[in-house]
Amino acid sequence: MKREVAITNRHARVKVSSASVKRILQALDRLKGYDCPEGQLSVVFVDDQEIIRLHQEFLEDPSVTDVITFIGEPHPVEPFAGEICINIDQAKRVAKQHQHTLAQELRLYLAHGWLHLAGEKDETKPQIASMRVAESVALAYLEQLKLRLRLTV
Repeated sequence: MKREVAITNRHARVKVSSASVKRILQALDRLKGYDCPEGQLSVVFVDDQEIIRLHQEFLEDPSVTDVITFIGEPHPVEPFAGEICINIDQAKRVAKQHQHTLAQELRLYLAHGWLHLAGEKDETKPQIASMRVAESVALAYLEQLKLRLRLTV
C-alpha cells in the first residue's frame, strides 16, 4: 500500500524533508506485526507554543510534550488514518540530553506516532514497555533500510 501523506511544517527554523518523511512512513506501513489503518496520514511539525495549544485544547493538559497523535476515522470513500503532531523544540532538547542527532529524535517521534495509529498505547507501565519494544523494532527496521530524516536547520 502506498498511502497519501500530507506534511506541514509550522516550525520557523527547522524544515523536515517531506520526501524523507513519506519514505519512512511508507516503510513503516510494510513493518510486519503492526497494522496502521488505511487512509491518508497527516504529519505536522510544530514548536513548543503550538504543541502546548494542541495539548491544552484536545487533552486538557497545558504542558509541553513531544508527540500528539490523533486517530483518524475509517470511511468507505476517503479513509483518514490520522494525524501525527511532532514538537521539534522538544526533540532538540531530548536529542541534546541523549547525545544523538535531531534527525534521529524526530525519526523516533515519527515512528512513535505511527505506532499509536497502529494501536500501541503508552498510558500504563505495561503499555509503555510494549511501546518501547515496538519503537526499537521500528527504528531497527528503518535503520536496516537506511532510512533517515533529512533536515534543513
